[in-house]
Amino acid sequence: MNDPRPPTIDPVAAARWQQRPQPVSPWLHEEVARRMEPRLDWIVRRPRSWLHWEPVRGGLQAQALLAQRYPEARCEVHAVVPQEQTLAVRAAKRPWWRALGTALKPPPALPPELLWANMSLHMSADPQALIAQWHEALAVDGFLMFSCLGPDTLRELRALYQALGWPAPAHEYTDMHDWGDMLVSAGFAEPVMDMERIELSFETPQRLLQELRELGRNLHPARFAGLRGRRWQGRLHEALGQLAGADGRLRLSFEIIYGHAFKPQRRLTVAPETRLSLDEMRGSLRRGRGPAPG
Repeated sequence: MNDPRPPTIDPVAAARWQQRPQPVSPWLHEEVARRMEPRLDWIVRRPRSWLHWEPVRGGLQAQALLAQRYPEARCEVHAVVPQEQTLAVRAAKRPWWRALGTALKPPPALPPELLWANMSLHMSADPQALIAQWHEALAVDGFLMFSCLGPDTLRELRALYQALGWPAPAHEYTDMHDWGDMLVSAGFAEPVMDMERIELSFETPQRLLQELRELGRNLHPARFAGLRGRRWQGRLHEALGQLAGADGRLRLSFEIIYGHAFKPQRRLTVAPETRLSLDEMRGSLRRGRGPAPG
């Protein structure tokens, strides 16, 4: 059986990133959450409860947006890092919010009918297992709403690193069609996927690199193993000048993938056909009619 885990993600590095406390939400993640929230207009059903997955990393401002949309709904938060659980609950300012641990224990009193997961899937070393965890957490007939980075993200930076003969600046990101297949494999139904591209511009190389550090880390197994020196940093700053447009600002592209899917009722598996021999069929018919007359 093929290993479903992404080959360009170092699981040890991914685990360390998940355990690293994040004091604030990245600006881009907040912007993606703001763009994803109106997509809830497509869902007619109003959830009685919802689960916010990694709210600090995904964007704390989304809590207020969803609270306004679903004012009567109960909400719980899931965060691996305890400090982030505390930040999320404080930001919620609602007494019925509850922080859940990594394994979602204890289980929610009211299983969430919406699971909101913004900009986390692309940083998982085992995304198929994470999607299965989301499926398990959701109530039947509930729905998942998520976003993540797509394969065209940082295409300018990847080309620059390749031209310089350097290891890749980031791990590879999964195509939206593959995410759809994973959702179906995990038991979700009616997955809907779409994407958009966002271009960010920066005044200086320092500001560009600061933004990338806030978004995540390079999880590629072939990344440079040690610490870089000041000479290499200076060379990097100089090379980043090649990303400048006509206005002198440095530009990077980000592909944003959006998706939602439903958790259907579990269905019994029925064989497509039944094969019987002629003698078995005759015996079955006799048993169905009762004893033959004497």
